[in-house]
Amino acid sequence: MKYVILLLIAITTSLSNSYCQNKKPNILLLLADDLGYGELGCYGQEMIKTPTLDKLARQGMIFTDFYAGNAVCSPSRAVLMTGKSSSYNTIRGNSGYFNDDKWMRVALKRDETTAAEMLREAGYQTGFVGKWHLGDPNDLATWAYNRGFDYAVQEQWDSRFGGTQFDEQMHWINGQQDSIYYRVKEWDCKDEFRTNLAFEYLNKLEKDKPFFLFMSYRAPHGHEYTIGNNTLYQDKDWPKQERLHASKITLLDKQIGRMLSKLEEMGELDNTLVIFTSDNGPHNETRGHEVEFFNSNGALRGVKRDVYEGGIRVPMIAYWKENIKAGAVSLHLSGFQDLVPTFAEIAQAKTPKASNGISLVAELLGQKQEQHKYLNWEFQLDGWYRKLPKGGFRQSARIGKWKGVRYGSGAKIELYDLNSDIAEKKNVASEHFEIVKQIEEIFKNRSNSINYPKGGVVQNYKALDKYNAKLK
Repeated sequence: MKYVILLLIAITTSLSNSYCQNKKPNILLLLADDLGYGELGCYGQEMIKTPTLDKLARQGMIFTDFYAGNAVCSPSRAVLMTGKSSSYNTIRGNSGYFNDDKWMRVALKRDETTAAEMLREAGYQTGFVGKWHLGDPNDLATWAYNRGFDYAVQEQWDSRFGGTQFDEQMHWINGQQDSIYYRVKEWDCKDEFRTNLAFEYLNKLEKDKPFFLFMSYRAPHGHEYTIGNNTLYQDKDWPKQERLHASKITLLDKQIGRMLSKLEEMGELDNTLVIFTSDNGPHNETRGHEVEFFNSNGALRGVKRDVYEGGIRVPMIAYWKENIKAGAVSLHLSGFQDLVPTFAEIAQAKTPKASNGISLVAELLGQKQEQHKYLNWEFQLDGWYRKLPKGGFRQSARIGKWKGVRYGSGAKIELYDLNSDIAEKKNVASEHFEIVKQIEEIFKNRSNSINYPKGGVVQNYKALDKYNAKLK
């Protein structure tokens, strides 16, 4: 009898620690746009205020060595949605170079399973609000609504439909053109507008079914040159563009606070895994804004579009009440491709075969976590009417403390010891031939080439000599 009682206690404890609920856990994915590693208080920021996210970090787990899928939005989000790392992904740049000598947006292929498709199959209600960037603007079949989301509010600017690209922007709801406009003067920021739309979705959810909500925010993206709320940081003797940049981040933090409060009011927050991260490193795209002003990338080298640490290492906060230990800090080497298998394990779903990520559930629960042998990135700059340096092709890989970087398909590999040189200042490739050889093998063999159904090569990973020659 004593043995039976102890066994029952052990089983009960195990189930409790394995997020046993009457309903599967909800999943809330919060994605910032161009937020740098050093732009949150919990990551060392001292000037920009982010009280909501700092509190979330204190209540959950903060990751120190977490990486975006790539160095710019489209290919990074492709990794996030498919669980396939960048060197195996369909999308490896913000656009692809096709045989007719045009740069065009590249869409995920139909046979690539998205996180939303996986979770919907597992019984989840799925919602998306914001920036998609994984489809062809002229093909609704590639939009979020047709890639697994029951409800999708997607910004989709096209000059044929009126409005300007950023200050007055059409948002299509479930693929319908005549949906709703964002007008900059009517809201504190675009993310306030989108949060209100997300609330409308949450209010209509079935209570007995779990949900997956992907909030794809816009802040602090460089091309939002104006916002509705210009009252923040007016007491600071900062340049105008720096006040704007800081305001966008603080207002994003406020909207995340509203979202968490909404889930708490609904009684859903306690049964929700919350993941916050950024699609790539900080931008330097707004005239008058300098990444050094707020130390936006911390001690890291590089910015958005770089495959040095500053372009790809990003903040990651995970919160899951009574499952993730408050105040936990993870040094686990991980990235965007790990989130699809993480969601799959939580949802008791089948991870797509093409995913090469590793579930983070063990790490979140404080258990022994499977490790990556390496992480790698492959990125192609787009060439909208400009010559691409070294073909615009960039690669990097991390093996433990070692970081290899190559700019240009024929360039020499740089090597850095991140334990002693987090800023990647001292190239030690000449001192560690065997490590460089391992990095080179990853660059050469841990990748695949892609052809797209339209007949064009999506990205030319050599030097794009033909294209560059046209610009001479």
